[in-house]
Amino acid sequence: MARASTTSDVFNAVGDAHRRAILDALLSGEKTVGEIIRAVSIAQPQVSRHLRVLGEVGLVRSRAEGRHRLYRLAPEHLQPLHDWVSKYERAINDRLNRIEDYLEELQRHGGHRGT
Repeated sequence: MARASTTSDVFNAVGDAHRRAILDALLSGEKTVGEIIRAVSIAQPQVSRHLRVLGEVGLVRSRAEGRHRLYRLAPEHLQPLHDWVSKYERAINDRLNRIEDYLEELQRHGGHRGT
């Protein structure tokens, strides 16, 4: 099934470098918008816009605490992205294993020539 090319799609939401930086900043725990701004060095309106997109796709949750809103990562929504990337990780590992087998074969044949 083709993915929609909107920011309502997890794949496209994490395609933006600023949104990835915000996700990275939230890895260490909940943060206010001010703390996120300091961590990613992006202006407040942009951070708020990116947080809205991340919230719409379920990657970030927020809660009110007094006058502040705290944002936190919701990593369970990264599962579709993880599943997709895992296919490529397996393919890369398979290729690396074949290279390793080939190099071992070369060493075995190379070692027998001189004896």
